[in-house]
Amino acid sequence: MILRSYIPRPPLSDFVDLLWLYEGYAPPHAKERLLPGGTVELVISLREETMRVYDRRRHERFESFRGCLVMGPQSEFNVIDTSTLAVMGVHFKPGGAFPFFRVPACELQDETVQLDTLWGASASELRERLLEAATVEEKFRILEQALLGQATRPLARHQAVAFALRELRGGPQSRTVSNVTWETGLSARRFIQVFSEEVGLTPKLFSRVQRFQKVLSHIGTAQTIEWADVAVDYGYFDQSHFIHDFQSFAGINPSTYLAHRTEHLNHVPLYD
Repeated sequence: MILRSYIPRPPLSDFVDLLWLYEGYAPPHAKERLLPGGTVELVISLREETMRVYDRRRHERFESFRGCLVMGPQSEFNVIDTSTLAVMGVHFKPGGAFPFFRVPACELQDETVQLDTLWGASASELRERLLEAATVEEKFRILEQALLGQATRPLARHQAVAFALRELRGGPQSRTVSNVTWETGLSARRFIQVFSEEVGLTPKLFSRVQRFQKVLSHIGTAQTIEWADVAVDYGYFDQSHFIHDFQSFAGINPSTYLAHRTEHLNHVPLYD
């Protein structure tokens, strides 16, 4: 398997975590559970003409996407096809996709859409250029330039959103949303509006997703785990609250996740 990544130069690096490319990924399972991180993913197939995203509950059902797709800010797991052997894409930072699409990020929450519905003919033109590129480095350069060309808004965040993202992504137990809201100087209603437009989730939902991600990072490397201690350390009311919250995001309980975890914490093999 070839896994390559590239961190773009400023100003893109303030909005894009990395550009990535997978090739030759052929796992024994045909599907994976992709866990939510509250961010946007742009995915481009470099081989197959279509990509499949499966129904979360009935895995025999799927929707096909031609060539390029966008997964909006996720607060629910997705079931993805692992048979597409050559793909590349953009992993945006929280709130990072907002300048590159004309619609508010909240309109894409938990949705997967064709890239051409957002970028028009530029989407297929981009894919053609990527298919023609001779090297991985050239592909990354083309994708980086395409992003800059698609920026329809200034490459800057609302000051309150930038502040809130820093605070809500802090240590194991982040600041409360109410305290962060008060410190922005905005009314609660206005803060929710600007945050949702740029990030795609409400501040409270984003905070919950980030806590879930912190738990994944913790249990992904821990040798021994006491679920009651995890619940306390990450600010849940009790173990029952923790398990319920975990299952609402992952679709499986923490013990099942632990039994199937891989080096890629947000990817869980799914065996029908």
